[in-house]
Amino acid sequence: MQRTVGTVVRGLRSPIINEGDNMESIVVDTVLDSAKAEGYEIMDQDIVTITESIVARAQGNYATLDHIATDVGRKFDGEPVGVVFPILSRNRFSNILRGIARGTGKVVLLLSYPSDEVGNHLVSLDELDDHGINPWSDVLSESEFRNYFGYKAHPFTGVDYIDYYKSLVENEGAECEVIFSNDAKTIVNYTKNVLACDIHSRFRTKRLVKAEGAEKVFGLDDILSESLDGSGYNSDYGLLGSNKATEETVKLFPNNGQPLVEAIQARLKKETGKTVEVMIYGDGAFKDPVGQIWELADPVVSPAYTSGLDGTPNEVKLKYLADNNFAHLRGNELKAAISEHIVNKGADLVGQMEAQGTTPRRLTDLIGSLSDLTSGSGDKGTPIIFIQGYFDNYTH
Repeated sequence: MQRTVGTVVRGLRSPIINEGDNMESIVVDTVLDSAKAEGYEIMDQDIVTITESIVARAQGNYATLDHIATDVGRKFDGEPVGVVFPILSRNRFSNILRGIARGTGKVVLLLSYPSDEVGNHLVSLDELDDHGINPWSDVLSESEFRNYFGYKAHPFTGVDYIDYYKSLVENEGAECEVIFSNDAKTIVNYTKNVLACDIHSRFRTKRLVKAEGAEKVFGLDDILSESLDGSGYNSDYGLLGSNKATEETVKLFPNNGQPLVEAIQARLKKETGKTVEVMIYGDGAFKDPVGQIWELADPVVSPAYTSGLDGTPNEVKLKYLADNNFAHLRGNELKAAISEHIVNKGADLVGQMEAQGTTPRRLTDLIGSLSDLTSGSGDKGTPIIFIQGYFDNYTH
């Protein structure tokens, strides 16, 4: 019988993960138990993905706000700190901001506008146009911003992030000044101590402010990049990718996940005889067209993955072949011609017309997005995703 299904994605229910749990055993047992219970066979090139959250939980990769405050205080000697381009997120940044404020006497908060880096809007572009404001050149004080736009609650969270962030700083006993600019160099007019809080543009931000005369320059990736008094840490990303855990703690991005994904792959090979690819995933890399939020608030989609997930897809566009190469064929003849073309396609289709319109993204980013959408971020209880047929094509 002809195969009728391509890629299959399953969200697997796992136990609730606690600090110290053996993630290797939990993931392998969850995959094997699910396959047995649901009656499917584990195959070569299947993919197991694990959300970063449960890996970090098992690692106990947590830090307190006092840990953040101590590290910030040491790096900036307790002097006023320019907090540049933070994203607008209660989950992602509120506790970090509190920790920063706790480690200094004054925070100068430089917010990008009309939106933050990941698409959370303070105002719309149309509103800027209405007032003749150029976001690429104009610097606004808090009072100027309010005079133009008033108070704006985020449509999804109901939070006015300007007031909210300012109150977080002031409640920690620090002074807070808010300015609006899309030029990182603006901060040097207010303080020479800069903490770059952007995620994907952080290296540029650091470079620009240093060139402008900033003296002490760090990024969130430099805060808790090593353990402080027994705290959790991330050697590559520091506080980037962290989430609020409790009112006084954050959970950091998992640290050193490569041994885990390789151990899971080896265990599954031993148990099944099949080579299954394994990756840890965080935020998917996609944009919500209504809320305009670009989901990727983590520094990378996947901090650890097995070697079979390196690279990008090497695919041809079926509709291109049907409309061009084989436009004169129909039915079984068309199917046979396209199948033969796929079997004989080149190993590298970059720049080829027949590959136009295929998704030019890394495999880990595509699979991470698929996994993130499947697991969700709420109460589905499926932090492990099992994917079959992802590398299959029209011929098999």
